[in-house]
Amino acid sequence: MIHTLRLETQKRNQWIDITFLIEGFLQNSQIKDGAAIIYCPHTTAGITINENADPDVSRDILRRLDEICPWDIAQDKHGEGNSAAHLKASLMGSSQTVIIKEGRLLLGRWQGVYFCEFDGPRSRECFVKILA
Repeated sequence: MIHTLRLETQKRNQWIDITFLIEGFLQNSQIKDGAAIIYCPHTTAGITINENADPDVSRDILRRLDEICPWDIAQDKHGEGNSAAHLKASLMGSSQTVIIKEGRLLLGRWQGVYFCEFDGPRSRECFVKILA
């Protein structure tokens, strides 16, 4: 079964911790060992795994991504004017796979799974597949 997460982002650049939502799908599946695949079908958003104990980390990463991929480069303007968002999404990637062990996501102590918005605010979705 494929689960759909529907998200309403509030900012142009925003990380949303979706770990607890994935864990909810996992608990309902009753799968004890396997993998969770988290996939984002948008070209200006992505999925990453990173620090979830200190909110400064995600703010720092978003700030540094803005430095690497600024919005105001004239050569990067295409019809929609959001090349920076496409670049950031490509850097983050469109999916992550997390091992499931003994009914739990096998994440590090400080890790979380994030939906990464780079062209918001928007209505978004991502998909979660739990495999035995």
